[in-house]
Amino acid sequence: MQRLTVAGRLLITALILAGIYFGFKYIGGVDLLKKFASKPASEQSSESPTLPSGSSESSDETPTSSSSDNEATDNGGSRSTFNYTPPAPENGKLKGVVELGASGFNSFIINVDPRKNWKLEKAEFGNSLVLENMATDQDIREGLKKYIAQMLNFGVAGRDIHFVVSSGAVKAENTQKIIKALKSLNYVVNTVTPEQEGKLALRSVLPKDFESNAFVVDIGSGNTKISWKEGGQTSALESYGAKYFQNGDDDTKVYNEVKAKAGEIPSANRKTCFIIGGVPFELAKQVRNGKERYTVLSAPSAYKSTEAKTKAGVNIYKAIADGTNCDQFVFDWDANFTIGYLLTL
Repeated sequence: MQRLTVAGRLLITALILAGIYFGFKYIGGVDLLKKFASKPASEQSSESPTLPSGSSESSDETPTSSSSDNEATDNGGSRSTFNYTPPAPENGKLKGVVELGASGFNSFIINVDPRKNWKLEKAEFGNSLVLENMATDQDIREGLKKYIAQMLNFGVAGRDIHFVVSSGAVKAENTQKIIKALKSLNYVVNTVTPEQEGKLALRSVLPKDFESNAFVVDIGSGNTKISWKEGGQTSALESYGAKYFQNGDDDTKVYNEVKAKAGEIPSANRKTCFIIGGVPFELAKQVRNGKERYTVLSAPSAYKSTEAKTKAGVNIYKAIADGTNCDQFVFDWDANFTIGYLLTL
């Protein structure tokens, strides 16, 4: 080695190191390398969720928990789903309605056939501040013209656009502003009593298959309507709305009255409650599964809110649940009492 040049010594050293490397790789290192290479894969599989029975294992598909078909889980625990598909309209016609409510101007366009089967085609929601007497003539006129224009552009004939003032909004001092503004546009405004509103809500929400074992609740800002069918006759009751706190009403007082009203529902009709309204809408948003039409609400105790209206609405919801012992409250994302009005035409 001493007679070799520096370059020669470096070459021999490189050959020795190469021999050691390839010997290690092909004699003993292969298994060791495989062992270290496979370790991350085994750790990942142990942390991944187990595919449910019948699920696809293809890497192109996202595995879905089998429980999603039967229940949704939230802070209140397991929540069952409501599987029902209403009959679709055949040879239907577009009709539109604007709800002039205590807390909002809402519009709905439906496709309805002669058998009164219907499908919601479009819905718009907005704030009105009618109950607070903060809606100006200009606010009302602009808001109504906007809804009218949208319905006309959607394909609803002018004669098939209707306006309904909710029973809660009727109580507001400046509701006449709304009626006056509409009359100036040559439209007829329909007002309803709480009993009529409850019956109209039932007409749009309650499926025929559930008439004998269910009831309907509409929790509005100005009042709450409770309705059911018995012996072919529809009954409806009114109680406090979700903005009762603005009048200084006590939570316990409201709870007791609503619970007493709910206690008047026949026992046979307490299996399922179909519920609509502003606060139920907010509650359903928290637990909705995809784009399902019907969302089963969690128990009242599962909902926590610092917003006054929502807290008041949950108090009403709890009173109804306690007064009926009904454990399935189903929110309908498409129904509204004004759609019930369209179904009477």
